[in-house]
Amino acid sequence: MKHLFIVNPAAGGTDRTEEIKALAQKSFETREDDFEVYTTKAPGDATDEVIRRADTGEQVRVYSCGGDGTFNECVSGAVGRENVAVCPFPFGTGNDFCRMFGDEQSLFTDMDAVLDGTEHSIDIIDCNGRYSVNLCSVGIDARIGTNVHKYTSFPLFRGGVGYVISAIVEVFKGISTHMVIRSDNFTADGKYSLVCACNGRFYGGGFNPSANAMPDDGILDIYIVQGVSLIKLAGLIGKYAKGRADELPKYITHLRSDNVSIEFDEENVINLDGEAVFAKKVDMKLIPGAVKIVVPKGMRFFEKT
Repeated sequence: MKHLFIVNPAAGGTDRTEEIKALAQKSFETREDDFEVYTTKAPGDATDEVIRRADTGEQVRVYSCGGDGTFNECVSGAVGRENVAVCPFPFGTGNDFCRMFGDEQSLFTDMDAVLDGTEHSIDIIDCNGRYSVNLCSVGIDARIGTNVHKYTSFPLFRGGVGYVISAIVEVFKGISTHMVIRSDNFTADGKYSLVCACNGRFYGGGFNPSANAMPDDGILDIYIVQGVSLIKLAGLIGKYAKGRADELPKYITHLRSDNVSIEFDEENVINLDGEAVFAKKVDMKLIPGAVKIVVPKGMRFFEKT
C-alpha cells in the first residue's frame, strides 16, 4: 500500500511540509509500506493528484494535510474509487469536519493512530456536480462566509473581526432571499434566511446546526430558516448554532431526506465545505457510501450507532 501525504502549504498560514515529512519519516522507520509527501501548487491540485494516483490501480491512503478545503479536494478525487481511502490530518483554520468527532478528533493528528487506522465508507453530497463531504448551505451564512475574505486581508480585520465586518455588510444587503425549495413531498416558496444540508455537524468555524448527523446513515439533516427580521434572527441563531434548531419549529423547518433542490431569482453563492460556488439553481443529492475514510486506531465514533 502507498501512503500519500498531500500538504497544502498555505493552510493555517504556515507551510508545514517539512514538519509532515519529519513525522512520517519517524513513523515509517519501522514500517514496510512506502510513503510520499506531495505539496499542492494551486487550487484543485489535490483533487487532480488523487485521481492520478487512483488511476494507477494501486491501493493508496491519502492524508489530507490542511483544512476543510484541502480535505474536500482530496475526497473529491477519491469518490467512487475503491482503491483509495482519505484521512484528514488537520491544521487549517476551520477543520470543521473533524470537530464532529468530539474528544476523539485529536486522533487525526496522531501519526501512528492514522497509519494504523481502519477504513470506513461515508456518504457524499453531490451539489451541481461538485462534492461536499461535510455540508452545503445557501443564504445569509454562505454570503458572510464567502465575503469575509474581502476583509481579513486587512491586518486590523483578521480573525473574528473579519467575520463581524462581513456579517454587518451582508445584513445591510438583506437577510432574506426568495427561494423555491423542494425535497421529496416538501415544497416551499417564499423568503428564507438560509438553508443548510448537513452530512456532518459543524461549519463556519464552529456552528453546529445538527447535533446528531452521521456521515454514513444515508440521510441529510436539512434546516430551512424562514425569512425573519434582524432582531428575530439574532434570537434564533444561538440555538441554531448549538444544535437546538428543533426547539424553534415556528421558524426553522427540519427535514430528513437524501435530496433538496433550491431555486433563486438570480445567481447566489453556495457554500460547499467552506468553498464558494455560484448558481441560480442548486441540486443537492446524497451519494451513500461514496468514499472511504481512514478511521484512526482507537476511535469509537462509528461504533456508537
